[in-house]
Amino acid sequence: MKGLRRTHYCGEVPETEQEVVVCGFADRVRDMGNLIFINLRDRTGLVQLAFNDETDRAVFEKAQLVKSEYVLMAKGMVRPRESVNEKLKTGKIEVAVTDLRILSKAETTPFEVTNSDKVNDELKLKYRYLDLRNPKLQKNIITRHKIAQITREYFYDNGFLEIETPMMMKSTPEGARDYLVPSRVHAGKFYALPQSPQIYKQLLMISGYDRYIQLARCFRDEDLRADRQPEFTQIDLEMSFVDQEDIQACIEGYIEKLFKEILGVEVTLPLPRLTFADAMSRYGSDKPDTRFGMEIQDITDTVKDIDFVVFKSAIEAGGSVRAINVKGGAAIYTRKEIDKLVEHAKGIGAKGLAYI
Repeated sequence: MKGLRRTHYCGEVPETEQEVVVCGFADRVRDMGNLIFINLRDRTGLVQLAFNDETDRAVFEKAQLVKSEYVLMAKGMVRPRESVNEKLKTGKIEVAVTDLRILSKAETTPFEVTNSDKVNDELKLKYRYLDLRNPKLQKNIITRHKIAQITREYFYDNGFLEIETPMMMKSTPEGARDYLVPSRVHAGKFYALPQSPQIYKQLLMISGYDRYIQLARCFRDEDLRADRQPEFTQIDLEMSFVDQEDIQACIEGYIEKLFKEILGVEVTLPLPRLTFADAMSRYGSDKPDTRFGMEIQDITDTVKDIDFVVFKSAIEAGGSVRAINVKGGAAIYTRKEIDKLVEHAKGIGAKGLAYI
């Protein structure tokens, strides 16, 4: 195999009769005496390597030495498989190996790579290089790459310039604490890592770079929450000489392209729009989950003439009376459960909770 290089990825081996060279990890080895099958895995998928009585004896004996996660290079002819596997892209073919090279041996792994999602996080992080071989994680990383590629292509086509901004900067007021980097040259002084490129993109706007895009790394020293982490990447952009409609149309076009090329989903434009006032009125939140069916209902006109002092005093003070209609709730909620809801309402600042 001297002088050869990989001619195909494992998951992209053609179905026609031709000679290929593939490289990857031994995913599964089945030694049945006079037959050996090895599933070879790389980031594109799997292909089956086949060894039988017609295989050169030295090659067959080398295949007998292969264990899980060995790194292999194999040369052979592509041929139809006797037992088709419809779950694989290459499930209709196999490679009848004529030459085999063991590029690197492997010790027994602490967990099965393809099932690493069932292993505890501490063990996975200790052997992160093994965990990252898991096809599910590789798919996530490849998808992230495709998103970055599509993002750049879309905004380039719409006249945006990709401009890098400094990673070490003067500390500026933001939403969290800064990560600080001590300066060797200026004793006692510190640089801050950017929470976002806010100042730089505003400088670019007033400098005449009217459309800016960057896949920016951001750093925020704040406590971990479901939607917070110390460092992240955001799609950061700025536009000059535009109005609200221009911005919404630009971003909607990007969402449409992204969903179509990544997920194969057709997005109907324009996207549904909700004003801040409507969002607060219907959901009580400026970032609502619109799938939530129990919207807030304004019943002020319905109860304005009743003598219930709580409602009456609120309306007389210029307020309103609003309710959530829990359909079927009367048959489900007990008095004890309703009392818990009343206490919860008090705990988040309300004076109480009326119910009918």
